[in-house]
Amino acid sequence: MIQSSRVATTACYTSMFLLGVSVALIGAIARSIDLSPQQIGLFIAAQNVGFTASVLLSGALADTHSKPGLLLAGSLVLAAAFFSFYATDVFWLNLTIMAAIGAGIGSYEGVTDALLLDLHSDHPSYYINVNHFFVTFGSIVIALYLMLPSVHWRSAAIESGIVALALAALFAVLSVERSPREHEPYTKRLQILGGDRTIAAIFCAMALAVGVEAGSIGIMTTFLAELRAMPTGAAHAGLLVFLGGIAAGRLAAGWLARDDHIMTTLIVLFGASFVLHGALYFLHLGLASHLLVFAAGLSMSAIVPLLLALAGRLHPDMTGTVLGTIKTAMPIGGIVLPFAMSMLATSVSFQVSLGLYPLAFLAGMGLLAAQAPEITDALTARSDAPVE
Repeated sequence: MIQSSRVATTACYTSMFLLGVSVALIGAIARSIDLSPQQIGLFIAAQNVGFTASVLLSGALADTHSKPGLLLAGSLVLAAAFFSFYATDVFWLNLTIMAAIGAGIGSYEGVTDALLLDLHSDHPSYYINVNHFFVTFGSIVIALYLMLPSVHWRSAAIESGIVALALAALFAVLSVERSPREHEPYTKRLQILGGDRTIAAIFCAMALAVGVEAGSIGIMTTFLAELRAMPTGAAHAGLLVFLGGIAAGRLAAGWLARDDHIMTTLIVLFGASFVLHGALYFLHLGLASHLLVFAAGLSMSAIVPLLLALAGRLHPDMTGTVLGTIKTAMPIGGIVLPFAMSMLATSVSFQVSLGLYPLAFLAGMGLLAAQAPEITDALTARSDAPVE
């Protein structure tokens, strides 16, 4: 068996890279397999269903079961799904396979952050930021990789399956010492979280941040082409610039963020994102808009990882459960906010609908600011508690 925190950390990062590849897969190959907008929506919905169920289950089990064992199971499911995706043209079968892809990556999302918190409790925000950098990095790589004329998307899926299978082999021989701490029954843990207003605020802030990220990625090229009159190439480049801003910000935040100032950092980032996304969507700067695109991605980049680090610090005795619960906000936000924007664009205008995104950051800032004293008190109590 392998007992190495460095190997375990690298395996976590690789898992999240595959998560990024999986999330961007449908968008990257939709035109290659002639998917209609309705089919794309169904695939994304199926992936989110599998993801949500897996995040909840794996997060809850991570507190009482072997984390490498859970990641082994998720990797095997993901590898099988990659190998079989569109091996046949039967749509309902591929829809089921997409749900399995969601389940596989859901185990990564539900377990890797909790594992990193166990391994690196001295500086959790750094490792969680870097962990989520690899999600964005994976999305960028698959988008660029499939732009190469010599690469067929099916080959890319099989290669991703091989990486998932290699990860499964690594997790099979990876051993991580588990805390002997006794845990409350799962229903009791949920009751504790359900009565915690700070966790409710973090959950809502997470849904808002992820909703803007997912929505902005989905509409960025259309926004730049239609409302900023950019040519197709420049509009597509804008999406890569946005993803690059998110990736760069997560790396920078990993180095710069201080765990003892996590609340202040989050409130500042929500405020900066409100200003920069408002400027991006409502100021006309021509080609210089790419600078605002990058700055907007940069400003929001660390919000999701820092919210996860914050939730983990509030309940270090059940990190798997709290992170798994918080992460169900991801698919909720990724569906609700873009859907609301779509409805508003249809009933009013595309330009007006974009106002939802900066307002979401303003709402998130208000939620956290309102709970800041209670969260700060809870963090102080945790840091002063005697080590068992």
